Amino acid sequence: MSSPETTVDTLTCRWCGGTDGTVVLDLGEQPPADHFPAADDPGPDPVHPLRMWLCAACGLAQLAEDPTTPDEPRGAEPDALVVQARDAVARVESAGLLPRGGGVAEFGSPHGGSWLELLAATGLTEVAPGAGTADVVIDCFGLMHAADQRAGLAERAAATAPGGVLLLQFHTLAAIVADGAWNALRHGHFAYYATPVLARMLDELGFEVTHGFLFDLYGGTVLLAARRRGVEGPRDPASVDALLERERSLGVTDPEVVGGLEDAARRSAEDLRAHLVEARDAGRDVLGYAAASRAVPLLNRAGVGPDLLPAIADGAPGKQGRRVPGVGVPIVAPDAVVERRPDEVVLFVTDMLAEMRRRMPEVEAGGSNWVIVDPGVRVVAPAS
Repeated sequence: MSSPETTVDTLTCRWCGGTDGTVVLDLGEQPPADHFPAADDPGPDPVHPLRMWLCAACGLAQLAEDPTTPDEPRGAEPDALVVQARDAVARVESAGLLPRGGGVAEFGSPHGGSWLELLAATGLTEVAPGAGTADVVIDCFGLMHAADQRAGLAERAAATAPGGVLLLQFHTLAAIVADGAWNALRHGHFAYYATPVLARMLDELGFEVTHGFLFDLYGGTVLLAARRRGVEGPRDPASVDALLERERSLGVTDPEVVGGLEDAARRSAEDLRAHLVEARDAGRDVLGYAAASRAVPLLNRAGVGPDLLPAIADGAPGKQGRRVPGVGVPIVAPDAVVERRPDEVVLFVTDMLAEMRRRMPEVEAGGSNWVIVDPGVRVVAPAS
C-alpha cells in the first residue's frame, strides 16, 4: 500500500471545520467529470486538482478542493438504480416509516432519479420546497453535492417535521475502499460517508439513527433512517449496530486503510491501458459503453484516447455528440455498437451489466464480449 501524506496546504473540513487531516487519494490534475465538451470543441479542456482528504477530527472523507462549476448533462437512469429504489421504498414502508396521508419532501440529485412516484403510491403527498416541513424527507445521493456539509445536512434536518423521519441514501465509503472504487472521487462530489461518521453528524444535529438498510447497488449502498432524539416511533437498533460494527472493523476512518485507494487507482488505470493496447495490437475492435462521470478520471489516468477507444456509446441524449474531457473519446448513440459489431464492449458502470445484456443482446449474439472494470479489467464470459 502506498503511504498517504499529510497535506502541506491548509484545508478546512466541510463538516467540523477542523484543519488536521490527510490526503488519502491524489489523482493530480483532472478535467471536471461533469463537463462533456462538444465533439468538435478542440480544447484544451480545463483541469483542476482532484484529491480526497480525510479529516482527523470527525473522520469525514471529502473533496479537498473544487474550483469547478457544476455542468452535468442528465444521465440515463440505470435499471439497477430503479430496482434498488423500489426495494428501498418497500423495506422502509415495511419498517413502518411511511405514514399514510403524510407529506414527503425530496432533495434531488443532479444525476437524476426520483422516489416521489414510488412514495406517492404508499399514500404520501409531495411537499413543495419551501412550503413547510414534511413527515418524510428523502435524500438519495444528493447530500454529497453540498460543498458546505453542515449547512446541507442542517437544511434537510430543518425540512423534517418534529415527529418526522429523515432518510439518507449514500454509496458508503466502506464499499468504495473495499472495492478499490477510487474513481468515485470526482469534482462536485464533496463528501464520501462512512456510516459511523454520518451517524455522528446526525447526532450533532439532534437526530438519532433508528434504522440501517444495506443494498448491493454500487457494491454497497446504505440507507439510514433518523428521527429527532426523544421522538417516539419504530426502531431497529440491531440493523444500525450491525452496519456500524461492520464499517468500524474495516477501518473506514483510518488514513492508512483509505489510502489504499492510491494503489487501486494505479492498478486499474494500468490494467485498462494494457488491455486496450493488447486489443489494438491484436487487431480487436473495441468500443465503450456508459460515458459516466466515473469513466472520466479512469480514462484520463490511463491515458486512453480515440487511438485505443474509438468511441463510447451512451443512452443519454444530452451526452451524445460530445466527447470525454481530457482524452477526446467521442460519445455516440447506442445504435453505433450494434452497427459496428466490435469484438469487445468495455462497460464503465458494472451495475449496468444485466441491463445491457437484456437491452443489447446483439453484442453477445454477434460474438462480442462485454468487458468490465471493477476496478480491474475482466472479460465477461458469454451468458449461457
